[in-house]
Amino acid sequence: MRQMKDALGSLFAPGIEVAVKLIVQIPVLNEADTIAAVLADIPRSIPGIDSVEVLIIDDGCTDDTIMIALQNGADHVVRHTSRKGLATAFQTGIDTALRLGADIIVNTDGDHQYPGSQIGPLIAPILAGQADYVIGDRQIDSIAHFSPLKKRLQAFGSGVVRWASDTQVSDAVSGFRALSREAALRTFVTSEFSYTVENLIQVGKKRLTITTIPIQINYVQRPSKLHRGNFDFVKRQAATIVRTYATYEPLKTFSYLALPFLLVGILLLGRAVYVYIARNFGLVASNDQALLGGGVALIIGFLIFIFGIVSDRIGGVRRVSEEVLYRIRAHEVASEEWRRAMTARVERLEQALHDNSLALDHDDQAHHQR
Repeated sequence: MRQMKDALGSLFAPGIEVAVKLIVQIPVLNEADTIAAVLADIPRSIPGIDSVEVLIIDDGCTDDTIMIALQNGADHVVRHTSRKGLATAFQTGIDTALRLGADIIVNTDGDHQYPGSQIGPLIAPILAGQADYVIGDRQIDSIAHFSPLKKRLQAFGSGVVRWASDTQVSDAVSGFRALSREAALRTFVTSEFSYTVENLIQVGKKRLTITTIPIQINYVQRPSKLHRGNFDFVKRQAATIVRTYATYEPLKTFSYLALPFLLVGILLLGRAVYVYIARNFGLVASNDQALLGGGVALIIGFLIFIFGIVSDRIGGVRRVSEEVLYRIRAHEVASEEWRRAMTARVERLEQALHDNSLALDHDDQAHHQR
């Protein structure tokens, strides 16, 4: 807590104690049956946190989810006019929470899969200044209602994401995660499917400090609204991994693609050279096919590698654009923070003047009575 408050206080003036605000964001799509239980489970008092608020992201609900949420203590609601998808809802929540002055943001689901009692342990590494990003590890192997196939797919997929992101997260698709303000400012989701994998690769490539904590989850009976089965989930997450990895590691990606062509080209040209030399010792053979195939393969491999170099330079421009976006968002958040602080200060001054005026009026009345 002290590290968090010192870091926030340094943004304003030395020695000033700054209140730490936690916003729990919940993207929802027709969760009327569970949203009341989710809200009831969220603790409103956490050591190290001065204010806990709940933000609901309505991704096109057609039932009574929002009405029930407001009746059960939701502090803020932001609405999409139609269904935009989980990734967009997550990004909308991050942007809104930052504008509301969040110092820490916790993302959880509206189906009550993640217990609110775990929010305190989830944000503890951020409060201690030990992490920018914390993910709740569901410990997939211990979940009884997950099929063996699903467990194997989850383990394999998380292994691929660990390699792609240079992180050590064992549950890559867990949606129960906490972000510091710094991590939130650097988060920008472009996927239309799910934020979990893309966001994790972003965090790893931007060298933010990430850690995990073990959690227990609640059993969710309804089928997922995000995908249409294991195959659909794997297919779409694989596409997200490839796109995101290629975005942040274009030179490596194109080098991997170029390598088979270059190796085949070298082998074929090596055979052509061998045949050429062997002809001097009486070998009767043609090296035309090897020359043609090897030349074509080398040219293709070289062109793919050139694409990688060009993409890497474009990636440099992207990194500059991301830094510009980060600074714009940080400036907007700081401006909003300053506006709120000035508004509160003016309100206190007005109240003090009002109280002063009442006291003077009382003194004048007492003087006249004498």
